Amino acid sequence: MTGVMALGLAASASTANAHTSYDGNWSVLIITQSGPCGPSYRYGVEINNGSVFYAGGGPVNLQGRVARNGAVHVTLSAGDQRASGSGRLSRYQGGGYWRGAGSTGACAGRWVAERRDY
Repeated sequence: MTGVMALGLAASASTANAHTSYDGNWSVLIITQSGPCGPSYRYGVEINNGSVFYAGGGPVNLQGRVARNGAVHVTLSAGDQRASGSGRLSRYQGGGYWRGAGSTGACAGRWVAERRDY
């Protein structure tokens, strides 16, 4: 399972339809706590109008939303790998848990996020 699989920034079903206080560039550190994934990975993520996007290139499908209260839900896929998770953001940081599966097995862990453009 690659680092892309590990991305588990995830959250609530409620959505934000306008510019939110969470919009901007974020750095997300993924920490694996169980399974055959690598120990940690760092990714760039962009939030725009409450929607979450992967800021890197490559064949990654990242879909997510940040609710008005900071609850966030993201699902990620890359090839046969899939991950999702849940958590919460404040204006400048956040964290939560993720889990995923791919050809090498299931993994799970936690994530922490830090805003990069304030």
